[in-house]
Amino acid sequence: MTLDRRTFLKSTALVGGALGLGIPAAAQAFNADGVRPQAYRPETGDAQPKPMRILILGGTGFIGPQQVDYALARKHQITLFNRGQSGKGLFPQVPRIVGDRNAANGHDGLKKGTWDVVIDNPTRNPQWVRGAGEALKGRVGQYILVSTISVFSDYSKPGMDENGPMHAPAAPENWASNDGNYYGPNKVQCEIDAKAQFGADKVTIVRPGLIVGPGDLSDRFSYWPVRIDKGGDIMAPGLPSDPVQYIDVHDLSEFIVRLGENHTIGTFNATGPKSPTNMAEMLYGIKAVTSSDAKFTWVPADFLAQHTVRAWSDMPVWQPGQGRTAGFMAVNCQKAYAAGLTCRPLADTAKSTLDWYKTRPAAEQEKLRAGLAPDKEKTVLAAWRAKNG
Repeated sequence: MTLDRRTFLKSTALVGGALGLGIPAAAQAFNADGVRPQAYRPETGDAQPKPMRILILGGTGFIGPQQVDYALARKHQITLFNRGQSGKGLFPQVPRIVGDRNAANGHDGLKKGTWDVVIDNPTRNPQWVRGAGEALKGRVGQYILVSTISVFSDYSKPGMDENGPMHAPAAPENWASNDGNYYGPNKVQCEIDAKAQFGADKVTIVRPGLIVGPGDLSDRFSYWPVRIDKGGDIMAPGLPSDPVQYIDVHDLSEFIVRLGENHTIGTFNATGPKSPTNMAEMLYGIKAVTSSDAKFTWVPADFLAQHTVRAWSDMPVWQPGQGRTAGFMAVNCQKAYAAGLTCRPLADTAKSTLDWYKTRPAAEQEKLRAGLAPDKEKTVLAAWRAKNG
């Protein structure tokens, strides 16, 4: 089924404003070595909070720099803790404690100092949570753990809230594993250990969905702005009505800082957009920020599976909206919205991601880490059209 933009807009009674398709100024992109050419200047709102001492574990990867920018703009005092191996040109004015969280004494640098808020970004190993807890014992007002919606074990029902069924915690021998099968179970154990180490009354757990935007080297969202910008015949997966969820890295980072400012305790599913969105709305929304001649051909999930086209990796952002993944892209985040999570327009995210992509080295632009190879896309589209005349 080929769905042109006019037909789509007419059939869904969609207007640009409904998707927030205005194009605000894009956030500054990272250049090849991870250093942004200019500082990102976030919107900080009218009310300036009371300055806090914030310790960010990590701080130079994907999420961290946005948190630092936002927190500095709001006059907080920031300290970073990391290995000192990435983002060396970032934030020279910010104190940095060096430590390797995989080392036996890797958290020793945290044994001095007190902080109002600690934000733990990169943790997927429960031992890191334990190490941080032991080193920081009694000197932290609030500990914010960035977890994941991958802690859930059953996505068959849309609308799952923070109390949904979770994986059993990972066994200790798997804590350091990079096997994706242990990612969710390890995060479950991290959540348990966070409360044990810092006390449940001092712990905030944020469970993002797919984090997207400039600086994301996984390309799990970038594929779509890049592919659509190139134009031509594009294979769109599943049904136009299949739900999608994602969270812009800036929105997530700013929400986390505000949770600290407000000393908000609890667990929050944190993804967006706030209004339910489907695959067609996302793809046409991305197209709206380009001058592309892209045309989408919708290919059913079963046909994609027959041709070894995988959801999520080959067709990023997407999971079938039926069966065991019916709720994967329909998680209930109302608690986070009530606590202050905001979601910027898709246009902002798509445009800033595309602008950042165009600053990347040629080799990275040529071969993204996610998405369907051009030859495979053409082959599967040809097979679908041959089957359907």
